[in-house]
Amino acid sequence: MADARRPAAVLWDMDGTLVDTEPYWIATEFALADEYGGTWSHEHALHLVGNDLLESGRYIQQHMPLPLGPEEIVERLLDGVVAKVEQAVPWRPGARELLAALIDDGMPCALVTMSYERFVAPILAQLPPGSFQVVVTGDRVTRGKPHPEPYLSAARLLGVAPGDCVAIEDSETGCRSAESAGCTVLAVPHHVPVDPGERRVRRETLVGVTPADLAAVLV
Repeated sequence: MADARRPAAVLWDMDGTLVDTEPYWIATEFALADEYGGTWSHEHALHLVGNDLLESGRYIQQHMPLPLGPEEIVERLLDGVVAKVEQAVPWRPGARELLAALIDDGMPCALVTMSYERFVAPILAQLPPGSFQVVVTGDRVTRGKPHPEPYLSAARLLGVAPGDCVAIEDSETGCRSAESAGCTVLAVPHHVPVDPGERRVRRETLVGVTPADLAAVLV
């Protein structure tokens, strides 16, 4: 990686980017609707992709609807997805390979996710220790994505400027968060579309992406 273009850090989204856990969330949402006799749809589920979990809880409470508070809904969802991810972690193609290459290159990496710490822990346990120097979870920020706080927090904890970082995201919500923080965004859409943007570079997959490729997209 050329030093002149080298990012100060790479900031990773998790759900849909590092791992394909969105189907776990969606299946758990439908199971919750069945349990309480509510109604749900794939369109509703996709509306929540990338969102702050409490915002998702409020949306579910209103649209399912459920006789539970948003916090209770979030905990029930976490119970379901944690159980699934403890059985199998569905890695996204090329993600672990790129992460390993960045580690070998000495690149600082942060995980920036709206999932809560208890869901993130079993996923991190399947990676080499220290893969991420910083982990920002949804239960450790005041304002979640699409607000810039999660990415600003990750850059601050790493001691780098957000404008010198590349964020890897899969959703419009996440891209808005990273972009508004000042990051350049490598957008790899998966379950939901991502709009073009001045600080966004689109790839169809992380397969074959190298640290040099990330240096080339840095604005």
